Amino acid sequence: MGNRRSDGHRIAANRKGVAAGLATGVLVASMAACGNSGGGSTATGGGGTAAGAGKKLTVWIMEGTNPDSSAYFDKVKKAFKDKTQADLDVQMVPWTAAKDKFTTSIAGNTTPDVAEVGTTWTPEFADAGALADLTAKVKAAKLDGDLVAGLKDAGTVDGKLYGMPWYAGIRSFLYNKDIFAKAGITTPPATWAELKDAVAKIKKADPAVTPFFIPGNSEFTATPFIWGAGGETAAKEGDKWVSKIDDAKAVEGIQFVADLALKDGASTPAAATGTEKDALTAYGKGNVGMIVSGSWTPSTLAKQAPDVAKKTGAFVFPGKDGMAPSFTGGSHLAVFEKSPNKDLAFELVKLMTTGDLAKEWGKQSNYFPGQKSLLDEQLKSGDELTKVFAKQFTQGGKTVPVTPLWGKVQAKKVIPTMMQAVLSGKADAKAGAQTAAKDMNDVFAGK
Repeated sequence: MGNRRSDGHRIAANRKGVAAGLATGVLVASMAACGNSGGGSTATGGGGTAAGAGKKLTVWIMEGTNPDSSAYFDKVKKAFKDKTQADLDVQMVPWTAAKDKFTTSIAGNTTPDVAEVGTTWTPEFADAGALADLTAKVKAAKLDGDLVAGLKDAGTVDGKLYGMPWYAGIRSFLYNKDIFAKAGITTPPATWAELKDAVAKIKKADPAVTPFFIPGNSEFTATPFIWGAGGETAAKEGDKWVSKIDDAKAVEGIQFVADLALKDGASTPAAATGTEKDALTAYGKGNVGMIVSGSWTPSTLAKQAPDVAKKTGAFVFPGKDGMAPSFTGGSHLAVFEKSPNKDLAFELVKLMTTGDLAKEWGKQSNYFPGQKSLLDEQLKSGDELTKVFAKQFTQGGKTVPVTPLWGKVQAKKVIPTMMQAVLSGKADAKAGAQTAAKDMNDVFAGK
Protein backbone atom coordinates (compact mmCIF):
# COMPACT_ATOMS: atom_id res chain seq x y z
CA MET A 1 0.00 0.00 0.00
CA GLY A 2 3.04 2.23 0.02
CA ASN A 3 3.86 4.99 2.45
CA ARG A 4 1.33 6.12 5.00
CA ARG A 5 2.22 9.82 4.84
CA SER A 6 3.82 12.14 2.34
CA ASP A 7 5.31 14.36 5.07
CA GLY A 8 7.53 11.82 6.81
CA HIS A 9 9.06 14.34 9.20
CA ARG A 10 5.73 14.51 11.01
CA ILE A 11 6.36 11.12 12.59
CA ALA A 12 9.20 12.51 14.68
CA ALA A 13 7.17 15.60 15.48
CA ASN A 14 4.16 13.56 16.47
CA ARG A 15 5.92 11.00 18.63
CA LYS A 16 5.71 13.05 21.76
CA GLY A 17 2.01 13.60 21.25
CA VAL A 18 1.30 9.99 20.36
CA ALA A 19 3.28 8.77 23.35
CA ALA A 20 1.23 11.09 25.52
CA GLY A 21 -1.91 9.59 24.04
CA LEU A 22 -0.64 6.14 24.84
CA ALA A 23 0.13 7.26 28.35
CA THR A 24 -3.52 8.16 28.79
CA GLY A 25 -4.30 4.51 28.26
CA VAL A 26 -2.07 3.68 31.21
CA LEU A 27 -4.62 5.20 33.57
CA VAL A 28 -7.08 2.48 32.67
CA ALA A 29 -4.58 -0.32 32.10
CA SER A 30 -4.21 -2.83 34.87
CA MET A 31 -1.48 -4.93 33.31
CA ALA A 32 2.02 -4.80 34.75
CA ALA A 33 4.68 -4.54 32.07
CA CYS A 34 7.86 -6.54 31.69
CA GLY A 35 11.20 -4.86 31.09
CA ASN A 36 14.33 -5.48 29.09
CA SER A 37 17.36 -7.36 30.27
CA GLY A 38 20.90 -7.72 29.10
CA GLY A 39 23.91 -5.55 28.51
CA GLY A 40 24.85 -2.96 25.93
CA SER A 41 24.06 -3.06 22.26
CA THR A 42 26.15 -5.16 19.96
CA ALA A 43 27.45 -3.73 16.72
CA THR A 44 27.43 -6.51 14.21
CA GLY A 45 25.11 -4.89 11.65
CA GLY A 46 22.13 -6.40 9.92
CA GLY A 47 23.62 -9.55 8.47
CA GLY A 48 26.02 -10.91 11.07
CA THR A 49 25.49 -13.08 14.13
CA ALA A 50 25.29 -11.06 17.33
CA ALA A 51 27.40 -12.24 20.26
CA GLY A 52 25.07 -12.80 23.18
CA ALA A 53 26.95 -14.71 25.86
CA GLY A 54 25.50 -13.82 29.26
CA LYS A 55 22.57 -11.89 27.79
CA LYS A 56 18.84 -12.60 27.85
CA LEU A 57 16.15 -11.15 25.62
CA THR A 58 12.58 -10.60 26.76
CA VAL A 59 10.12 -11.76 24.11
CA TRP A 60 6.33 -11.33 24.07
CA ILE A 61 4.27 -13.74 21.99
CA MET A 62 0.49 -13.65 21.65
CA GLU A 63 -1.24 -16.58 23.28
CA GLY A 64 -3.55 -18.86 21.35
CA THR A 65 -2.33 -18.53 17.76
CA ASN A 66 -0.52 -21.82 18.16
CA PRO A 67 -2.49 -23.67 20.87
CA ASP A 68 0.46 -25.87 21.86
CA SER A 69 3.53 -23.70 21.34
CA SER A 70 5.66 -24.74 24.31
CA ALA A 71 7.62 -27.37 22.36
CA TYR A 72 8.09 -24.94 19.48
CA PHE A 73 9.59 -22.25 21.69
CA ASP A 74 11.84 -24.82 23.35
CA LYS A 75 13.29 -25.33 19.87
CA VAL A 76 13.56 -21.59 19.32
CA LYS A 77 15.41 -21.13 22.61
CA LYS A 78 17.86 -23.92 21.79
CA ALA A 79 18.48 -22.71 18.24
CA PHE A 80 19.00 -19.13 19.45
CA LYS A 81 21.33 -20.27 22.22
CA ASP A 82 23.36 -22.36 19.79
CA LYS A 83 23.67 -19.45 17.38
CA THR A 84 24.25 -16.52 19.73
CA GLN A 85 24.94 -17.95 23.21
CA ALA A 86 22.08 -15.77 24.48
CA ASP A 87 18.99 -16.86 26.40
CA LEU A 88 15.33 -16.04 25.84
CA ASP A 89 12.57 -15.21 28.30
CA VAL A 90 9.47 -15.97 26.21
CA GLN A 91 6.29 -14.62 27.79
CA MET A 92 2.84 -15.49 26.44
CA VAL A 93 0.38 -12.58 26.36
CA PRO A 94 -3.38 -13.04 25.77
CA TRP A 95 -4.59 -11.09 22.74
CA THR A 96 -7.35 -9.56 24.87
CA ALA A 97 -4.81 -8.04 27.26
CA ALA A 98 -2.08 -7.25 24.75
CA LYS A 99 -3.04 -3.71 23.73
CA ASP A 100 -3.15 -2.49 27.33
CA LYS A 101 0.11 -4.27 28.09
CA PHE A 102 1.85 -2.66 25.13
CA THR A 103 0.38 0.74 25.97
CA THR A 104 1.61 0.49 29.55
CA SER A 105 5.08 -0.63 28.56
CA ILE A 106 5.54 2.01 25.86
CA ALA A 107 4.48 4.82 28.18
CA GLY A 108 6.69 3.47 30.97
CA ASN A 109 9.74 2.65 28.82
CA THR A 110 9.55 -1.00 29.89
CA THR A 111 9.04 -2.61 26.50
CA PRO A 112 10.39 -6.07 25.65
CA ASP A 113 13.29 -6.60 23.27
CA VAL A 114 11.16 -8.41 20.69
CA ALA A 115 7.41 -8.90 20.44
CA GLU A 116 4.74 -10.24 18.18
CA VAL A 117 2.68 -7.23 17.10
CA GLY A 118 -0.63 -7.46 15.26
CA THR A 119 -0.39 -5.90 11.81
CA THR A 120 -2.97 -3.21 12.56
CA TRP A 121 -1.01 -2.10 15.64
CA THR A 122 2.41 -1.77 14.02
CA PRO A 123 1.84 1.69 12.47
CA GLU A 124 0.52 3.02 15.79
CA PHE A 125 3.50 1.78 17.79
CA ALA A 126 5.95 2.94 15.11
CA ASP A 127 4.37 6.38 15.10
CA ALA A 128 4.85 6.54 18.86
CA GLY A 129 8.58 5.94 18.38
CA ALA A 130 8.39 2.59 20.14
CA LEU A 131 9.69 0.36 17.34
CA ALA A 132 13.14 0.13 15.80
CA ASP A 133 13.57 0.72 12.07
CA LEU A 134 14.49 -2.66 10.56
CA THR A 135 14.93 -1.49 6.96
CA ALA A 136 18.73 -1.60 6.83
CA LYS A 137 18.97 -4.86 8.76
CA VAL A 138 16.45 -6.60 6.52
CA LYS A 139 18.24 -5.35 3.42
CA ALA A 140 21.66 -6.39 4.75
CA ALA A 141 20.27 -9.85 5.47
CA LYS A 142 19.01 -9.96 1.85
CA LEU A 143 15.45 -10.61 2.97
CA ASP A 144 13.79 -7.47 1.60
CA GLY A 145 12.86 -9.08 -1.71
CA ASP A 146 11.21 -12.10 -0.09
CA LEU A 147 8.54 -10.42 2.03
CA VAL A 148 4.84 -11.02 1.35
CA ALA A 149 3.59 -7.69 -0.01
CA GLY A 150 0.50 -7.21 2.16
CA LEU A 151 2.38 -7.89 5.38
CA LYS A 152 5.31 -5.73 4.30
CA ASP A 153 3.00 -2.83 3.46
CA ALA A 154 1.24 -3.13 6.82
CA GLY A 155 4.59 -2.90 8.61
CA THR A 156 5.92 0.02 6.58
CA VAL A 157 5.62 3.63 7.73
CA ASP A 158 6.97 6.36 5.42
CA GLY A 159 9.12 3.87 3.56
CA LYS A 160 10.68 2.37 6.68
CA LEU A 161 9.99 -1.19 7.79
CA TYR A 162 9.10 -1.49 11.48
CA GLY A 163 7.38 -4.87 11.43
CA MET A 164 9.03 -8.00 10.02
CA PRO A 165 6.35 -10.20 8.40
CA TRP A 166 5.90 -13.38 10.45
CA TYR A 167 2.57 -14.96 9.56
CA ALA A 168 -0.81 -14.10 8.12
CA GLY A 169 -4.29 -15.41 7.60
CA ILE A 170 -7.20 -14.43 5.41
CA ARG A 171 -10.94 -14.99 5.32
CA SER A 172 -12.87 -16.72 2.57
CA PHE A 173 -16.06 -18.80 2.55
CA LEU A 174 -16.53 -22.27 4.00
CA TYR A 175 -19.54 -24.22 2.77
CA ASN A 176 -21.33 -27.46 3.53
CA LYS A 177 -21.06 -29.64 0.42
CA ASP A 178 -24.08 -31.76 1.37
CA ILE A 179 -26.32 -28.71 1.78
CA PHE A 180 -25.13 -27.27 -1.53
CA ALA A 181 -25.68 -30.59 -3.31
CA LYS A 182 -29.20 -30.93 -1.90
CA ALA A 183 -29.94 -27.43 -3.21
CA GLY A 184 -28.62 -28.33 -6.66
CA ILE A 185 -25.64 -25.98 -6.44
CA THR A 186 -22.83 -27.60 -8.40
CA THR A 187 -20.42 -24.66 -8.52
CA PRO A 188 -19.70 -22.34 -5.56
CA PRO A 189 -20.81 -18.73 -6.13
CA ALA A 190 -18.23 -16.38 -7.63
CA THR A 191 -20.29 -13.17 -7.82
CA TRP A 192 -22.95 -11.41 -5.79
CA ALA A 193 -25.65 -12.57 -8.19
CA GLU A 194 -24.55 -16.18 -7.77
CA LEU A 195 -24.37 -15.79 -3.99
CA LYS A 196 -27.92 -14.43 -3.94
CA ASP A 197 -29.04 -17.33 -6.13
CA ALA A 198 -27.34 -19.87 -3.85
CA VAL A 199 -29.16 -18.44 -0.83
CA ALA A 200 -32.51 -18.79 -2.62
CA LYS A 201 -31.80 -22.37 -3.66
CA ILE A 202 -30.74 -23.42 -0.15
CA LYS A 203 -33.86 -21.87 1.40
CA LYS A 204 -36.08 -23.61 -1.13
CA ALA A 205 -34.41 -26.99 -0.64
CA ASP A 206 -34.66 -26.90 3.16
CA PRO A 207 -36.29 -23.96 4.98
CA ALA A 208 -34.80 -25.20 8.28
CA VAL A 209 -31.28 -24.49 7.05
CA THR A 210 -29.66 -21.07 7.52
CA PRO A 211 -28.16 -20.38 4.09
CA PHE A 212 -25.49 -17.89 5.21
CA PHE A 213 -24.82 -16.99 8.86
CA ILE A 214 -23.81 -13.29 8.69
CA PRO A 215 -22.32 -12.04 11.99
CA GLY A 216 -22.84 -8.34 12.60
CA ASN A 217 -20.06 -8.12 15.16
CA SER A 218 -17.34 -8.80 12.61
CA GLU A 219 -15.46 -6.04 10.81
CA PHE A 220 -13.81 -8.45 8.41
CA THR A 221 -17.01 -10.15 7.32
CA ALA A 222 -18.35 -6.73 6.33
CA THR A 223 -15.39 -5.03 4.67
CA PRO A 224 -15.05 -7.45 1.73
CA PHE A 225 -18.59 -6.52 0.68
CA ILE A 226 -17.56 -2.86 0.72
CA TRP A 227 -14.37 -3.61 -1.20
CA GLY A 228 -16.23 -5.99 -3.50
CA ALA A 229 -18.40 -3.08 -4.65
CA GLY A 230 -15.32 -0.99 -5.38
CA GLY A 231 -15.66 1.03 -2.18
CA GLU A 232 -13.22 1.87 0.60
CA THR A 233 -13.55 2.31 4.34
CA ALA A 234 -11.20 5.31 4.47
CA ALA A 235 -8.60 7.07 2.34
CA LYS A 236 -5.85 9.62 2.74
CA GLU A 237 -6.50 13.03 1.23
CA GLY A 238 -3.45 15.23 1.41
CA ASP A 239 -2.16 14.94 4.95
CA LYS A 240 -5.44 13.76 6.44
CA TRP A 241 -7.38 10.53 6.60
CA VAL A 242 -11.09 10.73 5.84
CA SER A 243 -13.86 8.17 5.97
CA LYS A 244 -15.17 6.80 2.69
CA ILE A 245 -17.60 4.33 4.20
CA ASP A 246 -20.61 6.49 3.28
CA ASP A 247 -19.57 6.89 -0.36
CA ALA A 248 -21.96 5.40 -2.91
CA LYS A 249 -19.92 2.29 -3.71
CA ALA A 250 -19.32 1.45 -0.06
CA VAL A 251 -23.01 1.88 0.72
CA GLU A 252 -23.82 -0.40 -2.22
CA GLY A 253 -21.79 -3.16 -0.59
CA ILE A 254 -23.42 -2.63 2.80
CA GLN A 255 -26.85 -2.58 1.17
CA PHE A 256 -26.18 -5.86 -0.63
CA VAL A 257 -25.26 -7.79 2.49
CA ALA A 258 -28.15 -6.20 4.40
CA ASP A 259 -30.61 -7.24 1.69
CA LEU A 260 -29.10 -10.71 1.63
CA ALA A 261 -29.73 -11.08 5.36
CA LEU A 262 -33.07 -9.31 5.72
CA LYS A 263 -34.89 -9.47 2.38
CA ASP A 264 -33.53 -12.76 1.08
CA GLY A 265 -33.54 -14.43 4.50
CA ALA A 266 -29.97 -15.67 4.28
CA SER A 267 -29.20 -15.21 7.95
CA THR A 268 -30.93 -15.12 11.35
CA PRO A 269 -31.82 -12.32 13.80
CA ALA A 270 -29.39 -13.77 16.34
CA ALA A 271 -26.55 -13.54 13.84
CA ALA A 272 -27.00 -9.76 13.60
CA THR A 273 -25.09 -9.34 16.87
CA GLY A 274 -22.99 -12.48 16.50
CA THR A 275 -19.25 -12.93 16.11
CA GLU A 276 -17.14 -15.00 13.74
CA LYS A 277 -16.79 -17.54 16.55
CA ASP A 278 -20.58 -17.76 16.74
CA ALA A 279 -20.68 -18.33 12.99
CA LEU A 280 -18.20 -21.20 13.17
CA THR A 281 -20.07 -22.77 16.08
CA ALA A 282 -23.38 -22.55 14.23
CA TYR A 283 -21.81 -23.95 11.07
CA GLY A 284 -20.40 -26.88 13.04
CA LYS A 285 -23.92 -27.98 13.99
CA GLY A 286 -24.54 -28.90 10.37
CA ASN A 287 -27.54 -26.70 9.54
CA VAL A 288 -25.76 -23.67 8.08
CA GLY A 289 -24.94 -23.56 4.39
CA MET A 290 -21.95 -21.21 4.43
CA ILE A 291 -19.97 -18.77 6.54
CA VAL A 292 -17.08 -16.37 6.21
CA SER A 293 -14.18 -17.89 8.09
CA GLY A 294 -10.43 -17.63 8.50
CA SER A 295 -7.79 -19.80 6.89
CA TRP A 296 -6.78 -20.92 10.38
CA THR A 297 -10.24 -22.26 11.33
CA PRO A 298 -10.55 -25.58 9.44
CA SER A 299 -8.32 -27.27 12.02
CA THR A 300 -10.59 -25.96 14.80
CA LEU A 301 -13.64 -27.19 12.91
CA ALA A 302 -12.05 -30.62 12.49
CA LYS A 303 -11.69 -30.90 16.26
CA GLN A 304 -15.07 -29.46 17.20
CA ALA A 305 -17.24 -30.93 14.45
CA PRO A 306 -15.31 -33.62 12.54
CA ASP A 307 -18.35 -34.89 10.63
CA VAL A 308 -19.13 -31.41 9.28
CA ALA A 309 -15.46 -30.75 8.58
CA LYS A 310 -15.30 -33.79 6.30
CA LYS A 311 -17.97 -32.33 4.03
CA THR A 312 -16.66 -28.76 4.05
CA GLY A 313 -15.38 -26.96 0.98
CA ALA A 314 -14.16 -23.42 0.44
CA PHE A 315 -14.50 -20.66 -2.15
CA VAL A 316 -13.03 -17.19 -2.50
CA PHE A 317 -15.01 -14.14 -1.44
CA PRO A 318 -17.55 -13.22 -4.13
CA GLY A 319 -17.62 -9.59 -5.21
CA LYS A 320 -20.03 -7.70 -7.40
CA ASP A 321 -18.35 -8.94 -10.56
CA GLY A 322 -15.76 -11.46 -9.35
CA MET A 323 -13.43 -12.15 -6.43
CA ALA A 324 -13.63 -9.48 -3.72
CA PRO A 325 -10.60 -8.48 -1.67
CA SER A 326 -10.43 -9.86 1.86
CA PHE A 327 -8.45 -8.59 4.82
CA THR A 328 -4.92 -9.95 5.12
CA GLY A 329 -4.30 -10.00 8.85
CA GLY A 330 -1.58 -11.47 10.95
CA SER A 331 1.47 -10.54 12.92
CA HIS A 332 4.84 -8.92 12.62
CA LEU A 333 7.86 -9.50 14.79
CA ALA A 334 9.13 -6.14 15.97
CA VAL A 335 12.29 -5.00 17.74
CA PHE A 336 11.63 -2.26 20.27
CA GLU A 337 13.58 0.97 20.15
CA LYS A 338 14.41 0.82 23.86
CA SER A 339 16.07 -2.59 23.56
CA PRO A 340 19.77 -2.37 24.45
CA ASN A 341 20.36 -5.40 22.22
CA LYS A 342 18.86 -4.53 18.85
CA ASP A 343 21.30 -6.57 16.77
CA LEU A 344 20.81 -9.59 18.96
CA ALA A 345 17.05 -9.05 18.83
CA PHE A 346 17.12 -8.97 15.04
CA GLU A 347 18.96 -12.29 15.03
CA LEU A 348 15.93 -13.75 16.79
CA VAL A 349 13.58 -12.11 14.30
CA LYS A 350 15.52 -13.67 11.42
CA LEU A 351 15.57 -17.06 13.09
CA MET A 352 11.81 -17.13 13.61
CA THR A 353 10.74 -15.71 10.25
CA THR A 354 12.96 -17.78 7.95
CA GLY A 355 13.90 -21.42 7.44
CA ASP A 356 12.68 -24.47 9.33
CA LEU A 357 11.35 -22.62 12.36
CA ALA A 358 9.14 -20.42 10.18
CA LYS A 359 7.90 -23.49 8.29
CA GLU A 360 7.10 -25.30 11.52
CA TRP A 361 5.19 -22.34 12.95
CA GLY A 362 3.07 -22.10 9.81
CA LYS A 363 2.31 -25.82 9.88
CA GLN A 364 1.38 -25.85 13.57
CA SER A 365 -0.69 -22.66 13.54
CA ASN A 366 -2.36 -23.11 10.11
CA TYR A 367 -1.28 -19.63 9.04
CA PHE A 368 0.58 -18.53 5.93
CA PRO A 369 4.26 -17.53 6.31
CA GLY A 370 5.46 -13.97 5.77
CA GLN A 371 8.17 -14.94 3.28
CA LYS A 372 7.25 -15.48 -0.37
CA SER A 373 9.65 -18.41 -0.79
CA LEU A 374 8.11 -20.26 2.16
CA LEU A 375 4.61 -19.42 0.97
CA ASP A 376 5.34 -20.95 -2.44
CA GLU A 377 6.42 -24.19 -0.76
CA GLN A 378 3.25 -24.28 1.34
CA LEU A 379 1.00 -23.69 -1.65
CA LYS A 380 2.47 -26.62 -3.55
CA SER A 381 1.72 -29.04 -0.73
CA GLY A 382 -1.62 -27.61 0.42
CA ASP A 383 -4.94 -29.45 0.57
CA GLU A 384 -8.18 -28.37 -1.11
CA LEU A 385 -9.11 -25.78 1.52
CA THR A 386 -5.58 -24.41 1.79
CA LYS A 387 -5.43 -23.83 -1.95
CA VAL A 388 -8.63 -21.77 -1.90
CA PHE A 389 -7.44 -19.62 0.99
CA ALA A 390 -4.06 -19.33 -0.72
CA LYS A 391 -5.73 -18.03 -3.88
CA GLN A 392 -7.55 -15.42 -1.80
CA PHE A 393 -4.32 -14.58 0.02
CA THR A 394 -2.14 -14.21 -3.07
CA GLN A 395 -4.68 -12.73 -5.49
CA GLY A 396 -7.26 -11.02 -3.31
CA GLY A 397 -5.62 -9.84 -0.11
CA LYS A 398 -6.02 -6.29 1.18
CA THR A 399 -4.94 -4.37 4.26
CA VAL A 400 -6.88 -1.92 6.40
CA PRO A 401 -5.91 1.77 6.12
CA VAL A 402 -2.27 1.97 7.21
CA THR A 403 -2.55 4.70 9.80
CA PRO A 404 -1.93 4.59 13.55
CA LEU A 405 -5.46 5.91 14.00
CA TRP A 406 -7.09 2.81 12.54
CA GLY A 407 -6.50 0.94 15.77
CA LYS A 408 -8.65 3.55 17.48
CA VAL A 409 -11.36 3.12 14.85
CA GLN A 410 -11.31 -0.58 15.62
CA ALA A 411 -11.30 0.03 19.37
CA LYS A 412 -14.51 2.04 18.96
CA LYS A 413 -15.95 -0.87 16.92
CA VAL A 414 -17.16 1.60 14.31
CA ILE A 415 -17.79 -0.94 11.55
CA PRO A 416 -19.26 -3.72 13.74
CA THR A 417 -21.59 -1.21 15.40
CA MET A 418 -22.78 -0.07 11.99
CA MET A 419 -23.31 -3.62 10.76
CA GLN A 420 -25.20 -4.69 13.87
CA ALA A 421 -27.57 -1.75 13.43
CA VAL A 422 -28.06 -2.47 9.74
CA LEU A 423 -28.44 -6.25 10.04
CA SER A 424 -30.92 -5.91 12.90
CA GLY A 425 -33.02 -3.47 10.87
CA LYS A 426 -32.43 -0.54 13.23
CA ALA A 427 -30.79 1.53 10.48
CA ASP A 428 -30.77 1.37 6.70
CA ALA A 429 -27.46 1.03 4.89
CA LYS A 430 -27.07 4.73 4.07
CA ALA A 431 -27.93 5.97 7.56
CA GLY A 432 -25.72 3.36 9.17
CA ALA A 433 -22.83 4.31 6.90
CA GLN A 434 -23.29 8.02 7.62
CA THR A 435 -23.12 7.39 11.37
CA ALA A 436 -20.03 5.23 10.91
CA ALA A 437 -18.40 7.91 8.75
CA LYS A 438 -18.97 10.55 11.43
CA ASP A 439 -17.55 8.30 14.14
CA MET A 440 -14.55 7.48 11.96
CA ASN A 441 -13.86 11.10 11.07
CA ASP A 442 -14.07 12.04 14.75
CA VAL A 443 -11.24 9.58 15.41
CA PHE A 444 -9.21 10.94 12.50
CA ALA A 445 -9.73 14.47 13.86
CA GLY A 446 -8.53 13.45 17.29
CA LYS A 447 -11.90 13.87 18.97
